[in-house]
Amino acid sequence: MTTRILIADDQEDVRNGFRLILDSQPDMTVVGEAADGATAVELARTLRPDVVLADIRMPRLDGLEVTRLLAGPTAEHPVRVVVVTTFDLDDYVHAALRNGACGYLLKRSGPNLLIEGVRAAMAGDTLISPQLTVRLLRSLSAPQPGPQPGPQAVPAPQSAAEDPLTAREREIALLVARGLTNAEVGAELFISPGTAKTHVANIQAKLAVRNRVGIAAWAWETGLASGT
Repeated sequence: MTTRILIADDQEDVRNGFRLILDSQPDMTVVGEAADGATAVELARTLRPDVVLADIRMPRLDGLEVTRLLAGPTAEHPVRVVVVTTFDLDDYVHAALRNGACGYLLKRSGPNLLIEGVRAAMAGDTLISPQLTVRLLRSLSAPQPGPQPGPQAVPAPQSAAEDPLTAREREIALLVARGLTNAEVGAELFISPGTAKTHVANIQAKLAVRNRVGIAAWAWETGLASGT
């Protein structure tokens, strides 16, 4: 099957460059372009692409709002959105992921990562530029202001309301937080990649998160991944 892609960026040369890269792949085709956020939302709702590549700073609507409208919890027909931008600010990364983005790539990361980001989105995974990953996880594990639970209470919540995951799902959530793919999780736990994928989907549903980064965020915020 061919992945249908919509490119949203206010710079024509960037859109042209992305089109050349993506159209060169036998399993990808660019079905539309938008120079501003409002047009991107309109085209996404009419063309129904598989993946939208959205810049952050665009006229009319910025990429964060585009992501929220197309991929957020209120989206009637959710679309996979990968943010592709020059801005590596933590606030932008966090906002994009909270709004439902299934990838955050820096334009300087190169064409191969752009292609990988689209394929990861189609596979239900989340790809973040390597330059951002360590910093993101460090910030997720940093102490937050206000009262904090004791060190013994965080890794092992006492009730299902506090931790809805089974022991096996917690094990998989930890591996996801370490950045392992479904295949690597399967190899680590001696299960098939398909079984690992099913577990990951179940974890996402239980935690009410949209992607693997949401699982990783939960693992770091609860202290499960603090020792990795």
